[in-house]
Amino acid sequence: MEIQSNFSLKNYNTFGIEAKAKQFVAVHTVYELKTILEQNKTEKKFILGGGSNMLLTKDIDALVIHIDLKGKKIVKEDDAFVWIESQAGENWHQFVLWTIDQNFGGLENMSLIPGNVGTTPVQNIGAYGTEIKDTFISCEAINILTQEIKTFTNAECDFGYRESVFKNEVKDQYIITSVIYKLTKRNHKINTSYGDIQAELAKNNITTPGLKDVSNAVIAIRKSKLPDPAELGNSGSFFKNPILLKTDFEPIHQKFPEMKFFDISATEVKVPAGWLIEQAGLKGKRFGDAGIHKNQALVLVNYGGATGQEILDVSKTVQDTVFDKFGINIEAEVNVI
Repeated sequence: MEIQSNFSLKNYNTFGIEAKAKQFVAVHTVYELKTILEQNKTEKKFILGGGSNMLLTKDIDALVIHIDLKGKKIVKEDDAFVWIESQAGENWHQFVLWTIDQNFGGLENMSLIPGNVGTTPVQNIGAYGTEIKDTFISCEAINILTQEIKTFTNAECDFGYRESVFKNEVKDQYIITSVIYKLTKRNHKINTSYGDIQAELAKNNITTPGLKDVSNAVIAIRKSKLPDPAELGNSGSFFKNPILLKTDFEPIHQKFPEMKFFDISATEVKVPAGWLIEQAGLKGKRFGDAGIHKNQALVLVNYGGATGQEILDVSKTVQDTVFDKFGINIEAEVNVI
């Protein structure tokens, strides 16, 4: 457990941005994490997981602690359900594939989402009709100041759309060390409500899909739309889909009747940000080494030598252009550092 100085973070963020950490250390156990926190109480700290949901615009003038805790186990089960605990440093996609191999259901629609298990509750990640909050039971987290372990239940996490207590009330106060999910062992709730999944299943002549079929469909869809960060730097969806009050949306929809939207409550609708960006003429646009991906307008990419600031400038161009055309604000989903 060696603390290194002036450490390159290029391989620790999926955008592939060159930025330096003043100091860097990887921890592999809760004991190591507690020790580092206790020995460096006065140091400014930056907690790093899979590096998939952040944009580095500058060097990190702090002690960067990389959470590399591994392991997963069944903590409880009955005839219908199983409770799985995963350590925070497990790769999310590999964890999802493992649950499917065990015939445990609930996470298959979130296949191929980049990042590690520990950050899934922070964002309340989701895809194709499912979110973490649907299977999340609790997580353990360590208080950065006191090193005390606290358990956060589903209710205490105050989940919302790409939101949680970890992005709001207790932001920068805790480090998640493990997460427990409750998954089905039988009578799986197969969710194929999204048209893309239905089309992919139909293409493969699958009429009664299982967990693996849904996962394979999601993987195929994501691969067709989203670039592999190992080949083209990106952080997946850069923007949230805006949620509007129906009273605000109606005059916009009258002006743009072709605009896509989804009812999410009696008073609110969700508008696909990717559609807005594409209709604003930005899909596939390139600004030097930064740009908007040609297949998915929600994704900003680094073609090789872009700085974080250049990608941030592109994101602001996207936000301004969409607002000028539609009068709708789109917010970044990615954490800008």
